[in-house]
Amino acid sequence: MSDFRQEYQRKLISAEEAAGLVKSGMWIDYGAICGFPSLIDEKLCGRAAELKDVKIRAEHSHTQIPRTDPEQKHFIHNSWFLGKVERDYHKNGACSYIPFGLSEGPRMYRQWLKDQVDITFIEVTPMDERGDFNFGTAVTRQKAACEVAKTVVLEVNEHQPWVYGGYDETVNIKQVDYIVENYEYRIPEFPAAVVTAEDEVIAGLLAGQIGDGATIQLGVGAIPSVVGKLLIRHGLKDLGVHSEMFNDSMMELIEAGVVTGARKSLNPGKAVHCFAAGSERLYKFMDRNPALAGFPVDYTNDPYTIARNENQIAINSALRVDLRGQVCSESVGTRQISGTGGQLEFTRGAYLSPGGQAFICLHATRPDKDGKMISNIVPTLEPGDMVTVPASDVSQVVTEYGMVNLKGKSVWQRAKALISIAHPDFRDTLTETAIKAGFITRGTIGLGW
Repeated sequence: MSDFRQEYQRKLISAEEAAGLVKSGMWIDYGAICGFPSLIDEKLCGRAAELKDVKIRAEHSHTQIPRTDPEQKHFIHNSWFLGKVERDYHKNGACSYIPFGLSEGPRMYRQWLKDQVDITFIEVTPMDERGDFNFGTAVTRQKAACEVAKTVVLEVNEHQPWVYGGYDETVNIKQVDYIVENYEYRIPEFPAAVVTAEDEVIAGLLAGQIGDGATIQLGVGAIPSVVGKLLIRHGLKDLGVHSEMFNDSMMELIEAGVVTGARKSLNPGKAVHCFAAGSERLYKFMDRNPALAGFPVDYTNDPYTIARNENQIAINSALRVDLRGQVCSESVGTRQISGTGGQLEFTRGAYLSPGGQAFICLHATRPDKDGKMISNIVPTLEPGDMVTVPASDVSQVVTEYGMVNLKGKSVWQRAKALISIAHPDFRDTLTETAIKAGFITRGTIGLGW
């Protein structure tokens, strides 16, 4: 341990010195989500005037400092998945989205970006007696980034929980070039989504589809969070977790004894995930908790790995679904809102799972920029919309007006099924448009779906 401590001290630098490693024209990669190096980022922002064309790859940036500008004179921001801060960057023309499936993350670095990472900055736990640092709340693709970066800089944060893992959840001091200690920033918290009456109805429909012993994945947003709470009320037993994200509702399910993992066919007894996002209480719950297992995302989100769980349930949210069943969950026209994430991977994996089911959830309507209500079930997606889940992969679609299964359905059946769960005020118009578009053909107008 003394040798590790001596090496630690030799590699220890200030956040200002770490930011000083960055030179104009470099490619800089940040740790994902709660592995984001907030202190180093702050100091790098302070050097903006000295730098030109620094290209950053990040995900869910947390600092509010306006590092980027529409001219992109100093920093060119690229995001794997846009959070709140990066949405503003994108809106102002200062952020580009990187399209990819979340499970590709480690391969992206080891194959496609292996010569394109000058420095990686990643936040980690304090070092243990073996000289290892744990990636804590974000295992994701962090180890792969460390393997290929020309320079590896860790930002140590004592608030980062040590999360037991499957593999690639740690990096050893021998693989690290520099260390920064962060005593100024805590782990970012993600407030619970505001729950609506529509969310409650949708969650109730979903909870009724989940049986004892099922393994669940809950995506981002209010609906998945409410589902977790309803599963406690429904008195379900021995649920498991295999999910990209671990959140507060999953913690509550474990605390209530609903999630035990006892019947899991893969990693029994372990709540498998690759990152966490939630409250400070969640992060404390995760610290050295033997009920959890953090894996890299090429394991958690591999559809064939997901399918090894029997009765895998995937619950994800969408922005819009068109009458042929195409799902957009990440953009409004050409404006990127989030990213593909693992939605397609879990949709496919759950469908392949013995007894598994994949659900796409959305509100039937939303207000437009003028406050007028518009339908989220649409004839066709808008120009510029990203297709997150192709029509061929979609099975169950859920709104507050019901649940329909699109598998095995012709386009006319799909159109009628989706219209049946649209808001009643829009059903006639959707039907007329579907007939004009040829989705509902002449001979099927009077038929049920």
